[in-house]
Amino acid sequence: MLENFWANAVFSVTPTILLGLVFWFVIRAILRADRTERKVYATIEAEERAKLGLPVKD
Repeated sequence: MLENFWANAVFSVTPTILLGLVFWFVIRAILRADRTERKVYATIEAEERAKLGLPVKD
């Protein structure tokens, strides 16, 4: 009886933990992609402003 209790406890918590991990990885990937995209955009914008002779944006 006791071994069934622990098996049921583990099997009922496992999907929640796995789904939480998947959610965390997806959000982490989205945030990293956004950070990288902003950095690349800022670099391109600085290059274009330099080509046009405009002041550098802070």
